[in-house]
Amino acid sequence: MAIFLDDNSKIIVQGITGGEGTKHTKRMLASGAQVVGGVNARKAGTSVDFDGTVLPVFASVEEAMNETGANVTVGFVPPAFTKDSVIEAIDAQIPLAVVITEGVPVHDSAAFWAYAQGKSTRIVGPNCPGVISPGKSNAGIIPADITKAGRIGLVSKSGTLTYQMMFELRDFGFSTCVGIGGDPIIGTTHIDCLEAFQNDPETDAIVMIGEIGGDAEERAAAYIKANVTKPVVGYVAGFTAPEGKTMGHAGAIVSGSSGTAQAKKEALEAAGVKVGKTPSETARLMREIIEGTAG
Repeated sequence: MAIFLDDNSKIIVQGITGGEGTKHTKRMLASGAQVVGGVNARKAGTSVDFDGTVLPVFASVEEAMNETGANVTVGFVPPAFTKDSVIEAIDAQIPLAVVITEGVPVHDSAAFWAYAQGKSTRIVGPNCPGVISPGKSNAGIIPADITKAGRIGLVSKSGTLTYQMMFELRDFGFSTCVGIGGDPIIGTTHIDCLEAFQNDPETDAIVMIGEIGGDAEERAAAYIKANVTKPVVGYVAGFTAPEGKTMGHAGAIVSGSSGTAQAKKEALEAAGVKVGKTPSETARLMREIIEGTAG
């Protein structure tokens, strides 16, 4: 059992013939993921050889799904064309669309997010590292060799901190790790992942990584207080950030006390979440919970 992605996941890659698509398709295949084809309308009917694994290239997501039974798409499409590629995936009713592309215009993200409402496609991203269920499947750019399968769920705005947390807790392992991305408008949220982990019988505890700016972490705290019974530990990136500054991730804007790391930490702690001041301290808090030594 895992959330969003498991060993039955069949992955296609939109943009499979581009530089990033080629590189990361090869990495997904090497990790054992079941990649079954790709999409590039201009190269439809051709194939790509990945160290002996030959994958067909299709004209559309719909055609790829019909021919391969794919139920996941991973997008490595340039920002200018990302909106159209995601809408194509939604129209094809693929269950999961992971949008890796960085630099997607916010109004484009808003457009495909709105278009997806009420339809059957879950969007993860954009500007995210993807989703991995270690030992089962890997959709995106998350390294597959830094952790193992286990019973911790991880949801994170930061790609780099996703990797660090996976490595720090590698002796326990993870059911699924979801990098949701740090853009102002994203598909799957902290709350969506918290709900899925709460309902997953093979996830025992949850790590949630946020960052300064916006109110997503405060809303997640309210959700945890009302709905989550499993232990949650958290980390909020940006404790040392100066107030009133726009930081690296798009949309991470701090205004007064709203959106600061301290305000988010307090909201999470009020909901019973243990919050670390550093990623390593956060990993230690989770380790204590799993080992049963938490006070």
